[in-house]
Amino acid sequence: MKRQIGRYSKYLRPITITFDLLVLVLLGIWLLPLSFQLLYFYLYLAFSWIVISVITKFYQVYRFTKLIQIAQKAIKQYFLFSLNLFALNGLFSLTHAYWSVTNYLLFTALVIIPVKYLVFYLLKIFRKYYRGNLRKIVVVGHDDLTDNFLKFVTTNADYGYLLCKSFSLLNTPPAEIISYCKEKDIDEIYLSLEKTTTQQVSFFINYVDNNLKLLKFLPSKKDLLSANLKVDYYGVIPVMPSRTTPLNDPVNYFIKRVFDIFFSLFVVVFVMSWLIPLVALLIRIESKGPIFFKQKRHGLDYEEFNCYKFRSMFVNEKADIDEAVKNDPRITKIGAFLRRTSIDEMPQFFNVLIGNMSVVGPRPHMLNFTEKYAVKVNKFKARHFIKPGITGMAQTHGYRGEIENDTDIINRIKYDIFYMESWSLLLDVKIIYLTIKNAIKGEKKAY
Repeated sequence: MKRQIGRYSKYLRPITITFDLLVLVLLGIWLLPLSFQLLYFYLYLAFSWIVISVITKFYQVYRFTKLIQIAQKAIKQYFLFSLNLFALNGLFSLTHAYWSVTNYLLFTALVIIPVKYLVFYLLKIFRKYYRGNLRKIVVVGHDDLTDNFLKFVTTNADYGYLLCKSFSLLNTPPAEIISYCKEKDIDEIYLSLEKTTTQQVSFFINYVDNNLKLLKFLPSKKDLLSANLKVDYYGVIPVMPSRTTPLNDPVNYFIKRVFDIFFSLFVVVFVMSWLIPLVALLIRIESKGPIFFKQKRHGLDYEEFNCYKFRSMFVNEKADIDEAVKNDPRITKIGAFLRRTSIDEMPQFFNVLIGNMSVVGPRPHMLNFTEKYAVKVNKFKARHFIKPGITGMAQTHGYRGEIENDTDIINRIKYDIFYMESWSLLLDVKIIYLTIKNAIKGEKKAY
């Protein structure tokens, strides 16, 4: 099952960030004096812009964001960015450059901010008049807030919500609502918390986590005061998402992607360039067949992709069906070494460059295992809200290799969801360090 909800933000926001950085650099080359024309300065410029945007949430603009909120974000962004540039200018005592810096800030603002508003308006027009970028929704509940929300989504077509049906839990059981959601492939469920039991809320949460859908709550005033959840406002109507992750933030997503690209390029250029010929020679000496092994896996939003590895087994018909077990006769001698040291996973850095994997994330499983555990293990599909990784938190905490019992896969899911909800760049660095450390020490389940 794929999570296709008509959202383009995962492509649009990185493009927008890249556009802004290009504007900052190109206008800097044109408007700033020669004393600024250094590679280190422009690297610092890009880095500081990104860091400030994290603080100001400059790129957290959604379909329900108000125009005044975009203006507030832009003012904060340029205020802090201006302080940063003038402080840097003062640090190097470049008093003659103040007018140039002022011009530079003015011109970049006159390009970046109007383009930001233009994109925002074009998306609204696209949703309202061309009915694109729509999200199919159902609303569950029967109270004043629910009624107001129904009026809002039906009278604000530019928000891009296609209301398929509304339900009341007083006369419709949750199971029937879920059946409708499956039949119509609903993207989002809006659930009123007024007079809703904890059991009913848990029922809907389990459904969305296991089916890669989104659940958002329509809270009462009591819920707003007591809940520790992020609150968005659709007009004046409060809405709380049931699950938020740091990687939902476009800046965090961009930072992780940039880190993945640079780290993978480093590995490809300085390691894979000599490792591939060496490993290829050793593999071919021992057995016939291809150097690389290609296997379908499920990735982000449950989409299939080709995952690459060095071939560590003799060519066999069950390579895509049965996972490796201890003393597996299919594994070659060089393959055992490759698997024990995790070198067999190294070609997946090409997957990272392509964009269907990350350096760190939940490890992808074979298709038949994914389908098996998606049915058997609660919240298994929730790990597909982010890209799979070459290594992950579960693997660095002893849960790698063969799945011997249900406890193994349950603990993997726990670590994967914890990672997804607690992501930071420092956490990625720590997991990479632990992965290298464990590979050097050797792991008992690395077979």
